Amino acid sequence: QVRLVESGGGSVQAGGSLSLSCATSGLVYSRYCMGWFRRAPGKEREGVAIESADTDGPTIYADSVKGRFTISRDNARNTLSLQMNDLKPEDTAIYYCAARQTGGHCSTSEMRAPSMQDWGQGAQVIVSS
Repeated sequence: QVRLVESGGGSVQAGGSLSLSCATSGLVYSRYCMGWFRRAPGKEREGVAIESADTDGPTIYADSVKGRFTISRDNARNTLSLQMNDLKPEDTAIYYCAARQTGGHCSTSEMRAPSMQDWGQGAQVIVSS
């Protein structure tokens, strides 16, 4: 059984930084597209960033976070991270780690939440102005 457990997040003022980590188990990590999603209050869950397991596969960011957020995966430790810099109040949301078994390659399809198969419980990020 696939298990995803987020840690990190918290509260910060605008312009600050936070990081999230996702520990995984129960999956062959190298065969999964991994990603971060978020759900802001009153909004639908949206893709933040996804990263392929293979080095020639794409890393895709939402336009709203490009240049500020960095996704990374450690294929040896089966973990996924999200470094968030220059945070804005509109980044306030619950952030979820997600996975889909694709053979390891991500495509733009995996930026849509319904495409992902497995989910963590979420971690809160609050950015105050």
